[in-house]
Amino acid sequence: MSFFHRDVHHGPQASNRPQSEPGQLSGDNTVAEWLDHPVGGAIFRDMLHKAGQNESVLRIVRRLSLNRLIEMSKGQFTQEMLDDMVRRANAGEMPDGAPVPAETTAPAKTEEPLPEWKEVVTPGRFDGKTVIVTGAGSGIGRATASRVAREGGRVIAVDISEERLGDLKHELNDADITTIVGDITNDESIEKIIHAAGDRIDALANVAGIMDNMTPLHEMSDDVWNRVMSVNVLGMMKLSRAVLPTMLKQRAGAIVNVGSEASLKSSAAGTAYTTSKHAVAGLSKSMAFMYGPSGIRTNVVAPGAVLTNIEAKYESELGADRVNSILPTAPDAVEAPVLAASITFLLSDDSVNINGAILPSDGGWSVQ
Repeated sequence: MSFFHRDVHHGPQASNRPQSEPGQLSGDNTVAEWLDHPVGGAIFRDMLHKAGQNESVLRIVRRLSLNRLIEMSKGQFTQEMLDDMVRRANAGEMPDGAPVPAETTAPAKTEEPLPEWKEVVTPGRFDGKTVIVTGAGSGIGRATASRVAREGGRVIAVDISEERLGDLKHELNDADITTIVGDITNDESIEKIIHAAGDRIDALANVAGIMDNMTPLHEMSDDVWNRVMSVNVLGMMKLSRAVLPTMLKQRAGAIVNVGSEASLKSSAAGTAYTTSKHAVAGLSKSMAFMYGPSGIRTNVVAPGAVLTNIEAKYESELGADRVNSILPTAPDAVEAPVLAASITFLLSDDSVNINGAILPSDGGWSVQ
């Protein structure tokens, strides 16, 4: 299983989870609690080993409950699998070949949870503004569209999934949200987006993107390269180019392009994704330089490990070994609204004096 970039809904913290019997495990226990348990840890590690993984892939989600991993895993980790793990762990059934644990009378110590971050909406921050958000159907894009709408903005929400956009619209039925089903690499979709926005476009959040399959260059296919570069760079370029005439006429606008930890270093993904996100940084810097004097600010938010619906597949043994080797040092993964807070700051007038910046929103991973 891979847990790098997956989408889940915000859930309860460890401090207010239902408590199981002393020494017993349930789906409400965290990854860390399972791994620290003498029997549960052996079962969990055995399952990962049989899937060709090890516990390092769980480092960034160690504070999450196993119930939430079900939501994240897109069928790779099922309720039936969890139920079987719970039954075996609480019955003391060790995997074949695993050492019998020493008897213990006290549960393993776990870290105290950090204080929970709470989103604080700023009423009216986007009053009177039209903001285009791509990838708005899920993950970071949905959290960004939601935050802008709840802060008074008119949102043009763009995604390839009509169903996900419908869910967003239903969730915020009192907000001013226009949904556009389209592919940002397609010229007709670009025209639909610009037409829906109308005569004024105050801000653009280029969030839509896809992950590669973690392949290094000698194993990378043309298909992976072309697909990743098309969505992550070509689509972003096309929509940015399309909004610029309106912003130039207004002599005002804010564009935020979502990069990645892979915009800053080479150890967070495969060759195609890393190249694409470095290109996002270069494109954004050029835009900032060219259009800054015209009142248009362009900045980059570079997320670290985020629980979104962008799925990372490991189709290279070398790629998996190299990328997984850095995960033990990575900060915990965060929820999409945490990234939306960074993005909406740069979209808003609060960042009036910021242009050409690459903002690492990664819990400090980039300074390691």
